[in-house]
Amino acid sequence: MTQTVHPPVLSVEGVSRHYGARAAVSEASLTLEAGRITCLLGPSGSGKSTLLRLIAGLEPVDAGTIRSGETLLSEPGRTTPPEQRGTGLVFQDYALFPHLTTLENVRFGLSDRPRREGKARSLEALERVGLGDRGNAWPHALSGGEQQRVALARSLVREPAAILLDEPFSGLDAHLKAGVREELTAALRAAGAAVLIVTHDAGEALMMADTLVLMDDGRVIQSGPPADCHDRPASVAAARLLGEVNVAPVVVRQGMASTPWGTTPAPGVADGPASLLLRPHHLTPGGDGPGAEVIARRYGGAWSEADLRLDGQVWRVRMTGEPPAVGAIVPLGADLSKATVVAG
Repeated sequence: MTQTVHPPVLSVEGVSRHYGARAAVSEASLTLEAGRITCLLGPSGSGKSTLLRLIAGLEPVDAGTIRSGETLLSEPGRTTPPEQRGTGLVFQDYALFPHLTTLENVRFGLSDRPRREGKARSLEALERVGLGDRGNAWPHALSGGEQQRVALARSLVREPAAILLDEPFSGLDAHLKAGVREELTAALRAAGAAVLIVTHDAGEALMMADTLVLMDDGRVIQSGPPADCHDRPASVAAARLLGEVNVAPVVVRQGMASTPWGTTPAPGVADGPASLLLRPHHLTPGGDGPGAEVIARRYGGAWSEADLRLDGQVWRVRMTGEPPAVGAIVPLGADLSKATVVAG
């Protein structure tokens, strides 16, 4: 079976950006590939939006390089302007012109082209994002999701090699996000461009990304397929970026860590103190595990949570059905095949 090849469109190598003595981005690297969505995930202040601005050419780099194929776009002392980079940028607020119709907003990106060509290509771009019948509408008459797709069409109309989106769902109501996310994902995949989406929402990143890039304190701390990052985090910080996780101290000897449920492999971790990571849904009250005391329980709709104390450590468990009563002593089982041991 032939494996699909995704050629690299844009490469970021060892990029740093400082504001005075503070490093907003430190030695960050990533690659954007044609036809694939990369999500850059991190908390506020992690440097993800600054990295996007560096890739877009809105700010210079203090170290490292940014290339489009073999073309050098950024290095210290040299920054190719945004309009010459072959990238499309969709801002958080969409930046639509209120005095222009939907079609005119999209055509603005082709102001250097003949009018007839610009109109035809703009109509085609609107069709690609499902708004072919809204060309005469004003921005204020569009929903938030429709405004977002107009902004995307304006970027697509120039046929960029890469599209950059900064927190594209931050301005939408919670009940609208799922539908808009599906529409946007479909439009981006249909475009076939390399896509970078900056977000602080782990759920969005896991559902949209082909490749996930995790940032914390200005550094890329892990990258790879979403499932790998979620199930095999490289550190405690990486694990916490993708959802709740139990962190417990363990001791590693000869590549194995001792846990309340027996030993588990700790590949690449030096002998000595380390941390065991287990997601709440990888723990189960019941079975033949050691006895643990239920100290709290919470109802979450489709699932419930309980906190259980075992040997002085509190473990959070997520389950379907009714959780055990507070004060009960119940067996606590763990799926060690889902456990990860990391240094520290």
